[in-house]
Amino acid sequence: MEWWLCLICFMLVCICLFLIVKISLMRKSVREICEEISGWLEADSNVGIDISSRDSKMRKLAAIIDSELQKLRQEHIQYVQGDQELKRAITNLSHDLRTPVTAVCGYMELLQKEELSDAAERYLAIMKQRILSLKDMMEELFQYSIILSVEMYQERKKVSLNKVLEECIAQHYGALKVVGIEPVISIPETVVYRELNEKALFRIFQNIISNVIKYSAGDCKIILEENGTVYFQNHAYGLDNIQVGHLFDRFYTIESGRESTGLGLSIAKALSEEMGGQIDAGYEDELLTITVHLYTAP
Repeated sequence: MEWWLCLICFMLVCICLFLIVKISLMRKSVREICEEISGWLEADSNVGIDISSRDSKMRKLAAIIDSELQKLRQEHIQYVQGDQELKRAITNLSHDLRTPVTAVCGYMELLQKEELSDAAERYLAIMKQRILSLKDMMEELFQYSIILSVEMYQERKKVSLNKVLEECIAQHYGALKVVGIEPVISIPETVVYRELNEKALFRIFQNIISNVIKYSAGDCKIILEENGTVYFQNHAYGLDNIQVGHLFDRFYTIESGRESTGLGLSIAKALSEEMGGQIDAGYEDELLTITVHLYTAP
């Protein structure tokens, strides 16, 4: 009777050893698949997934994953190509539209010098306002397409945030005063330096201040901290956190009736991220705060 027990124990041991080896090989195959996927994602390689295991199930799993990855790669290539083509088309289209719009503006100026009836002058003023708005929109769209498709802001140098912010505020001070805004400015005496593209930084500040001019309830506070964080605050009534969360979306406007393409803050976000920074918005007690974080120290 004892030899039967020994035989059963021996068989159980063999089965356990077989299962241990089988599980070990499966774990090795899974590890190989993970390593292959990781390498494929990092290198964007076209090489298929290959494992050392001879197990038909594991090889079938590897083949299925490889097939799906190849499909994903093709879709990614098509997306990138389509995105580049779209950007080029937007750039070309906006560039082509600038010429006739500029020509129309020129003829409008000439027409204003002619003798016109009161009604004609009134209609002409309305036409001029609409055409100038269209011109501004086309210029904004053109600049946005350039930012996305051309590496025009790649140059980096040691930049004083104080200086760029002061220059931008000074340039827009007149426009702020026209809409009744007296900006409250807080800039430290300590010069804050960052390794950035100066033109891109100026464009970020410019677009945010332009947004303040359009949507502020009549106030504006600009704060630069020594850690490189810049705050733009203004009261904006009738907003909610959902709207504020969409401020940086392309073509989004708070009020569809306003004369804006909704690209200004989206451009600011793209430029901030391009330079390793971050931009976000918060809304509390009807106070809108746009914060620009500039991390890259010289």
